[in-house]
Order: sequence, then C-alpha cells, then structure tokens
Amino acid sequence: GPALLFVKTSQGKEEGRRFYACSACRDRKDCNFFQWEDEKVSETRLAAREEYNRSHQPPFTHRQNVDRYKNFVLLPLSKRRFCQECQQLLLPAEWEKHSDHQFLCGITTTQLKSPSQLLYPLENKKTNAQYLFADRSCQFLLNLLIDLGFRRVLSVGTPRLHEMIQSRASQEEEFSVRSLLLDIDFRYSQFYTEDEFCHYNMFNHHFFGGEAARETCRKFLCEENGERVIMVTDPPFGGLVEALASSFKKLMAMWKETEKEGHDNKEMPMFWIFPYFFESRILDFFPSFSMMDYQVDYDNHALYKHGKTGRRQSPVRIFTNLTPSMIVLPEEEGYRFCTVCQRYVSSSNQHCEICNSCTSKDGRRWKHCVLCKKCVKPSWFHCNNCNCCTLQKHSCEQTDVGCFVCGRAGHKRSACPSLS
Repeated sequence: GPALLFVKTSQGKEEGRRFYACSACRDRKDCNFFQWEDEKVSETRLAAREEYNRSHQPPFTHRQNVDRYKNFVLLPLSKRRFCQECQQLLLPAEWEKHSDHQFLCGITTTQLKSPSQLLYPLENKKTNAQYLFADRSCQFLLNLLIDLGFRRVLSVGTPRLHEMIQSRASQEEEFSVRSLLLDIDFRYSQFYTEDEFCHYNMFNHHFFGGEAARETCRKFLCEENGERVIMVTDPPFGGLVEALASSFKKLMAMWKETEKEGHDNKEMPMFWIFPYFFESRILDFFPSFSMMDYQVDYDNHALYKHGKTGRRQSPVRIFTNLTPSMIVLPEEEGYRFCTVCQRYVSSSNQHCEICNSCTSKDGRRWKHCVLCKKCVKPSWFHCNNCNCCTLQKHSCEQTDVGCFVCGRAGHKRSACPSLS
C-alpha cells in the first residue's frame, strides 16, 4: 500500500529532508523502497517497481483461496496436506510440485479452525512481530467483551481472538458474538471468507481488497438491532504510534459514518493493547483513553508471559476509552478494586495519597518523590545533579546531551517544538 512520509534530521539543524519509505517494514532488508520527496522518478524505475510488486503477489487471490478451502474440506483426512515451507493448504493435484517440501498430513477440522496454531508466526520484530495471545489472555478478553455487552468485534491484528470467536460461534448455537479480522498476513485468506477477513495494513489504513473490502468493514461496523461494536487491536510494538493512531482514527470515523444519529460526540469503543511505556504517546492522540493494570501475555514471546515477577512481568497493557470502573479484572490473578480511583488495579499497586492515584505502571509498588512531585520506580533515587529521579548507577554527563533536531537540552527529538 501507500508509503509513509518521514523526515531525515541532523543534529543541530532544524530543517530536515523528507522521504517516503515502506509503511509496514522498518528494515530496508525487508523492503528496500526509498524515495526522496522532491525526487523525480524515471519511467524505467517506475516500471521496475511495478514488476517487483507483481512478482511478489501471493499465488492465489482471496476468492481463489476460499474456493480452494471448500474443496480441501471435502477431502478425506488422509488426503489433507499442509505445506510447511510454503505455508499453504495443498490439493492432491499440487502434491507433486511440493514433493521435496516438509508438510503436515491429516489436517483436522480443529486445526483448520485454529490457523494461528497451524501457521508459523512471523516474528521479525521490524516487519510483522506476530506474537499471539496466550489462551489465558484471549479467554479473559473474550469474556470481558461478552460481559460488557459487545456482539461485534473488529479484530485488528488479533488473529487468535478472532479464531476463538469463530470457533465458539460454530460450536455453540446461542453464541451471538461475531468478528471481522483485519490483518496484513494474507495467509489467513486460506481459512476465512471475504466477510470474515480483510487483508489490511494498519500503518497506512490500506485495504488490499480495494473498495469491496472497505465496504465489508463499513457494513460490519453498522450497529444493527442494538449489536454494539468494539475494536480490539494488538499492533507490533516497534510500530510508529503516530501512524497507528491515524489509521485507528480513520476506522473510528468509518464507524461514525455508519449511523445518521447517536454517534455525534462518541468514539467507537476500543481496546488498544500495547506496552505501558507508550502511555504518554497514546494519550497524546487519544486523550479519552486510560490504561488498565491487566497484564496481557503471549504464547510465543520469551519475556511476555504470565506469572513472572518484578521486571520479568509482561509490560503489555490494555488502553481503552471505556469507563475504567467497567473493566473488571480477575481477583484470583492478583487484582483488586480501588474505591478511590474507581478502577481495578494490581494488588501491589498501592494508592498514593499525595498523587491521589494508584501510580504503579509495572506491577511493583512505586514510591513517592517529594522533590519530583510524583511517584517513581522503587529502584530509582533522586539525583541532585540531574534534578530528577533515575537509576542509582547513572552518568550525570548524559543530561548535557541536547535534542537531535535543534541541539537544545530539556527535551527529546520526539517532543521537539521545531517539528510540526
């Protein structure tokens, strides 16, 4: 889809040179697209770029994949094969072509209903960062959504939540929740119809299926018969918050357009799942959001797992525009309700009378610094040279380092007043 416009800055210079780069891949090894904003591109280079794009298209369209799936489920179990190298369901006529590849045999209906466990997770941190919810977190999220009365879930980059909803819907007649998955991983088109999955880039709000896919999403967001909609998103943590926020606002605007009245002063309900240290960035774009203490954990991430203590705990939280008191967290997992804050917090998150808030962000008990006038991490101490709390073993000289854009001290590049 469309590239994003960036600026290349040099320390001490206010003016930077603007360039276009890939919105999804943050490493040139994965996508070498680069173009200065003021650069004139030759016809030869444009043609080469078009040819490169054509050669990197998936082998089948979404419609073809849907037809292939219908034929695949009709096969007896002994003839159901999945190529692990090509990450593709195979029909008997294609076996010869994949004869020297590793493949799985006897693919069951249960496996087809859980594609996130059949497919290899794409774990390149700078491109996909496809870390999948642990069953505990996924089950908690689904139960919470049901308890809050939501019957439609726009699953943006949350394939495991989507498949849990799809699986429950196919097994339980009375289960009334529906989900639409928006994801950049086109492999999911092998398992879901056009009404269940849209190939989507959340960094530039691009629907690869064009207007038809956009209309599918718009229709899904229509709240018919009082079926409330919520968006749940779990973006790659290395992604630009600005780009993500822009796309999410466009999805919210699409939701607003679906109703002639009633949405005027409202935001579409949303769960944005992201590490707690991005809190200030998210609140810059969505001031109505607040961060919950619930620790989200992942199956295939070495660090972000439940049950670890201290700094080993998962830093991933839920940011939401719903009223915090509505989000009930499980007491058996170490959460309690703070009557002053009117929200559930981690048991070790003690209420600070001076800040008038439960201030801990990482699950540990934080301490109040009178000089900083705020609560800080328990391992931090006030440094009179730096005039702030920091780690005991730090280098005071670092405070002299100025902003990379304007060279002045007191702020970082991201907060530089010289940048628009």
